[in-house]
Amino acid sequence: MTVTRLPKFLRFTKNPSLSQRLMLIGLAITLFIIFMALFAPLFQSWGWLQDPTDSLSNPVHEPPSGQYWFGTSRQGYDVFSRTIFGAQAALQVVLLATALSMVIGVPLGMVSGYVGGNLDKVLLFLMDSIYTLPGLLLSITLAFVVGRGIFNAAIAISIAYVPQYYRVVRNHTVSVKTELFIEAAQAMGANTWQVLSKYLFFNVIQSVPVLFTLNAADAILVLGGLGFLGLGLPEQTPEWGYDLKQALEALPTGIWWTTLFPGLAMTLMVVGLSLLGEGLNEFVNPRLRKQIRK
Repeated sequence: MTVTRLPKFLRFTKNPSLSQRLMLIGLAITLFIIFMALFAPLFQSWGWLQDPTDSLSNPVHEPPSGQYWFGTSRQGYDVFSRTIFGAQAALQVVLLATALSMVIGVPLGMVSGYVGGNLDKVLLFLMDSIYTLPGLLLSITLAFVVGRGIFNAAIAISIAYVPQYYRVVRNHTVSVKTELFIEAAQAMGANTWQVLSKYLFFNVIQSVPVLFTLNAADAILVLGGLGFLGLGLPEQTPEWGYDLKQALEALPTGIWWTTLFPGLAMTLMVVGLSLLGEGLNEFVNPRLRKQIRK
């Protein structure tokens, strides 16, 4: 029986490196928030969480206590419940946005890099034009057009990340397509689709998981910005950016908890994904790993 061994970077010893420790911290933070988001409806059915949209039975601006762990907002919402369900909304939008950008950018990058010629020039010009625009500004503009909602917000956010997947995959494709195994496949009669799907795909996507996690971290901030401007999800929907906007008016009066906890949750999610992405980057990039060890 053959035993598959883990890559060196993933074999944790008694004294793991700093990058391994940071990746584990990022993974733990990310998994914890994902766990809370996924099981939020179950926790609510057990009575552990209040209805995040119910403002009738909760006192207004109640400070954190044993009954309301994160206090209540000026609308009477339970801040703890809205923070947990806000993670659920963030995950839905962010995963959908990054998946959409990956599904569009990866095939375009492969085709552009492999085919070349005028098609490559046109796609490069188009992607460079999109990439020069600030991501948040582009998402705000698109959000005005498509409107609110989980799917609409994901579309508005995803367009800004397509050029990143395109450029990474295209550059890898350009370097790999000159390899001998690609030329051998072409000599044996493999068509463009067969070369792209069987020989190129798994050789050019090494950096895609890294880009996925880093884009997801950035997308959380963009979604928060859209929610803060009232362009993300429908009103009253638990969403960190929207809740921060509503909480700012009460902050000068000493109502700190309605701002602290949604902001802290957003920060933790971004930090967790960023640490995870940097750790994965070291794993898939041997040159970077050697430089760090030096």
